Amino acid sequence: MYQSFEDMPVWQKAMELAQEVFSLTESLPRKEDYGLTSQIRRSALSVPGNLAEGYGRQHTKDKLNFYYASRGSLAETKNHLIYGQNVAYFKQSECVPAMELIEEV
Repeated sequence: MYQSFEDMPVWQKAMELAQEVFSLTESLPRKEDYGLTSQIRRSALSVPGNLAEGYGRQHTKDKLNFYYASRGSLAETKNHLIYGQNVAYFKQSECVPAMELIEEV
């Protein structure tokens, strides 16, 4: 058993993803500050956030609910990255590190 959620390898990878997404979105146009930039950062940060919250829950069912929510946020983040590529905000090559982390998490 882990002593803290910070010891969980999945949380560590999820935090890497959140940091990667933050860096990737720094170049988005200002008009997206309250649109894509906010959405993708929030969904990416929600992945480790839900893992941490699930870790802190006592009951297995509660833990699983947060772990499933984390998985949903992961899919949402991937969706936003694909959209960003489709509208030419990101090059595919720029998204490779984040997409690889998504697969690892």
